[in-house]
Amino acid sequence: MIGILLAAGRGRRFDPSGVRNKLLQPLAEGPHAGQAVVLAAASNLLAALPRVLAVVRPDDTQVARLLGAMGCEVRVCHDADTGMAASLTCAIGHVRGAPGWLIALGDMPHVAPATIAALSHAIGDGAHIAVPVFQGRRGNPVAFGAVHLPLLLALDGDQGARAIVHGHVAREVMVADNGVLRDVDTPDDL
Repeated sequence: MIGILLAAGRGRRFDPSGVRNKLLQPLAEGPHAGQAVVLAAASNLLAALPRVLAVVRPDDTQVARLLGAMGCEVRVCHDADTGMAASLTCAIGHVRGAPGWLIALGDMPHVAPATIAALSHAIGDGAHIAVPVFQGRRGNPVAFGAVHLPLLLALDGDQGARAIVHGHVAREVMVADNGVLRDVDTPDDL
């Protein structure tokens, strides 16, 4: 299982002017208080998976440098502005031989490493898709087995892999982790 960290978005809801990169903003609370949003997300992935590939925009050298220094492989997606699917296919295409991929979002810094490990184990135990569920609500990240490689590589637009999850059987992994529902979209989310 390879972790894919999608960190190539613009974060326009966080700062419509584009001046403040939400991924570099420090968290105010939790075990990663004071750490940048994307670094906390990467730290959680690296604690649970042996290999993490982060996807960044071409003009986001600071995020790329910081993630590389943490131990993530970094891949630049030149088409990132066309939507989340471009980042996802850029990453999957680079590591297509993996037995599976756990797709995590750079603006979701509160997902526990134990949740990531549980999703990875579900794929290892034969699930083709594994989705975390907290208090009856599905969240992120989502893990995919290699059987879905063609569908993942065919994605386009800004919906990511949501249509694949909705159109196929997914193993729901019950977790006691509200981090699967918490993302950073506005400054108040920090």
